[in-house]
Amino acid sequence: MNYTYCVIGGGIVGLATALELTERDPGARILVLEKERAVATHQTGHNSGVIHAGIYYQPGSLKAGLCRAGAEATKAFCRDNSIPFETCGKLLVATNPLELERLAGLENRARDNDISFETVSAARLRGLEPNIAGLGALLVHATGIVDYRKVCEVMAAKLAERGAEIRLGTQVTVITEEGQSVHIRTQDGGTVTAEMLVGCAGLQSDRIARLAGMDVRHRIVPFRGEYYTLPRAKSNIVKHLIYPVPDPDLPFLGIHLTRTIDGRVTVGPNAVLGFSREGYKKGSTNLSDVASLVSHPGFWRMARNNLKSGISEFRNSLLRRHYLEECRKYCPSLTLDDLGEPGAGIRAQAILDDGTLVHDFLFLQSQRMLHVCNAPSPAATSAMPIASMIVDRLVGAREGEGHGNTVS
Repeated sequence: MNYTYCVIGGGIVGLATALELTERDPGARILVLEKERAVATHQTGHNSGVIHAGIYYQPGSLKAGLCRAGAEATKAFCRDNSIPFETCGKLLVATNPLELERLAGLENRARDNDISFETVSAARLRGLEPNIAGLGALLVHATGIVDYRKVCEVMAAKLAERGAEIRLGTQVTVITEEGQSVHIRTQDGGTVTAEMLVGCAGLQSDRIARLAGMDVRHRIVPFRGEYYTLPRAKSNIVKHLIYPVPDPDLPFLGIHLTRTIDGRVTVGPNAVLGFSREGYKKGSTNLSDVASLVSHPGFWRMARNNLKSGISEFRNSLLRRHYLEECRKYCPSLTLDDLGEPGAGIRAQAILDDGTLVHDFLFLQSQRMLHVCNAPSPAATSAMPIASMIVDRLVGAREGEGHGNTVS
């Protein structure tokens, strides 16, 4: 069958892109292909559910602007579609003098990013959160929580209402760009032809781009974010989200306490190298994914550059008492028995040949295709403005502004 646009990937970025296309091009025939049996199966359905305010990002940067716009758009979408969410606020807690110094820098960043916050003394912190210990904190008012899987289910329903087609359980095996069309073959033997293709394949984004003949010079490396859910009896242990002050020398944020929209509290995640891009159980290994890791020179360079933090994260993963030590920095009353039901999400981290972790957007584009190879955290919060940016690029390519196999 012939379509105007084909979107590969039924996560929140793919679905938001398809929705944006229905707004910009109402007469278009739109198809979403998702290899799993449900939308939001991987990164979107396994994330923390936080609606981020954007305090961490460089003022004036694309990520900062997209995060602020995305938080507003996400909350508006939830209000318009009766999706439960809560703006509970986030406390960035300093637990030592160095972190207290870094907190001052975050205050300046919050002002520059026009993010509402309060400086919280140690005494006020005890009043706000009696179970949390710290020398001081920043309270970021706009941070919220939501179930992004539910957001995606509503997006999928709206797409169906607007005449778009979503095919679940449909894996793409061949992509060929020829002249004015892109031909997509699927595992069931079917063939789809589209004028434009958008790849939003997350953990498989490099493979889909390579399948399409793009010049892929990065590799997706999976990082497991392992967390524990506290017992129901501890669901009121915090009123806000409790986050660390980021260490600029570390690639990931660190363990924190997160309230969820279903009334629970999780602690985590850590960030350990995964040996399966889609294996959520501890110890999951996929030989193809391991081969992809070890054959990439950038992986070894990245590993050498982050050896110390990597060892620490693996130690915390293997030994619950070490994991507990990280949690008790903020919440000293926690015990090993409180580390209840385990869970994990997997982050698709793009790594370049020189070992650089890609923290910005990475697109591969041709005349008829746009592959989103890296949509940096917080992609779920920012999904709607990211979708608008993707569609801007698509429209430019369709109108003849594409310039071959481009990277940005």
